[in-house]
Amino acid sequence: MFVRTVAAIALLAAPQIAGAQSLLDRSPNVSGDWVGASGTLYFHFVHRFRVSGAPERKVSNVPTFLVGAGLPKRFFAGFNYSTNSTLTPNFPNEWEVFGRWAPLSEDLGAPVEVGGQVGYNNAADGVDGEVSIAKRLGIARLIVAGRALSDPLEDGNVKFAIAGGATLRLNQYVALAGDIASLADRDSAEKVSWSAGLHVAIPLTPHTFSLHASNAPVSTLQGASRGTSDVRFGFEFTIPLTLRRYFGNREESSPDTAVSAAVVPVDTAVESKAVETAVAPPPVSPEPEAKPADTTRAAPVVTPSAPTPAAPAPARTTTSEKPKPAPAKPAPAKRPSSVRRTTIKNISYLQPRITVSVGTTVEWSNSDPLPHTVTASDRSFNSGLIQPGKTYRHTFTKAGTFNYYCVPHPFMKGAIVVTP
Repeated sequence: MFVRTVAAIALLAAPQIAGAQSLLDRSPNVSGDWVGASGTLYFHFVHRFRVSGAPERKVSNVPTFLVGAGLPKRFFAGFNYSTNSTLTPNFPNEWEVFGRWAPLSEDLGAPVEVGGQVGYNNAADGVDGEVSIAKRLGIARLIVAGRALSDPLEDGNVKFAIAGGATLRLNQYVALAGDIASLADRDSAEKVSWSAGLHVAIPLTPHTFSLHASNAPVSTLQGASRGTSDVRFGFEFTIPLTLRRYFGNREESSPDTAVSAAVVPVDTAVESKAVETAVAPPPVSPEPEAKPADTTRAAPVVTPSAPTPAAPAPARTTTSEKPKPAPAKPAPAKRPSSVRRTTIKNISYLQPRITVSVGTTVEWSNSDPLPHTVTASDRSFNSGLIQPGKTYRHTFTKAGTFNYYCVPHPFMKGAIVVTP
């Protein structure tokens, strides 16, 4: 049954490869620089199960719940709560309150992605931190992280750990992921932490799901850096709640705009001319028909007169000089065309306001598992539905500010400022 379910999900996946939601960009135990989208609440449920030995063979699970909020300027704040903790003896549960920042992103043109996290863990009763660097290489995304952790058994002592992970994008909706982490000075009871899983983006929704195995019981920085002797099988399910859908001004689209956005097909690169409406020339009124001549009346009689002598032709002069041609006007210099690329991700335009010069082509790439549009508020351009993994292009030929929005998600708004 499990194999059939995974196969059915894989058959639904499109063959294109692009960025997607959080789980397809990270491994189970290394969050790295994932910060979500501004104005979105995130609920992540991580359950990991273990089976005791014979004769009981009891199945028990340790859930970890993440609740967080995407903030402006690529900040993220939230907490992890686990119902069981292995850091200290007889400690019932574990809380990790943290803040995260990702100043660099490849989606915004940076060569690498950089993230940092600082948090407080109540089981260790101390502050923990992490710095991560990630890089996309084809269908792979590599993550390396360094961690500084408070010692749960000795106040004031700091332990260091290093972690590495990778995701391998099989297509638009499916990725393989894995990671490994270890304390620099772990003792005999602390094992190297590892995880491996299959991550899936549910088509036409913002949700992601993973099936994975790991020897780390919880997904806090402390728990993800320490492995146990038990292998646990689990899953993670993500639920983003976009607050902009319910608060703030929504772009109102007229029925014909919504219809046109739904029926216009979008290829890998859709030129704006394919969606612009041509204006027909005004109709030309037909000329009145000429009336037939009246042959009943007699033609007037013309009396011949003496011929008038023709005037003598003027003398023809010749000259050896040829007329000089008019100087040719220089052709206007063409402005070199340029392309500005941006991304649609996490149900938002990652760069909601872009400034370009006249003649620039802007290209939007849809990295979400659900379709979006780029529709001008004044109807000067309309992408139609941009399917996951596809792109849309439009060239701006005059100066001004052009506001646009997404027809299926009117809370998504952006603006292109075109300078002369």
